Amino acid sequence: MNINTDINKTELEQELAQHIITALNLDTSLKEIDPLAPLYGDEGLGIDSIDVLEISLVLAKQYGVQLRSDDEHNAEIFASLRNLANHIQQNRTK
Repeated sequence: MNINTDINKTELEQELAQHIITALNLDTSLKEIDPLAPLYGDEGLGIDSIDVLEISLVLAKQYGVQLRSDDEHNAEIFASLRNLANHIQQNRTK
């Protein structure tokens, strides 16, 4: 069953999903990224710490948000696209 999750994504979540797809060169469409699915770890997109660094560079450039690889909150921030969007919304400078 293929559910279109775009209708459930905020505009920022859609932007972030596109940045993630581009930064990591993923063979995934926006529709395939569920805003509540895990980003980090073995489930969902399955990004790892190297991917977090890549994404962090893009987010710093686009939104002025500084994310560090040793931040103890990364697992929570990258738990889902929605968590990431909320973090960006609260901490963006651009």
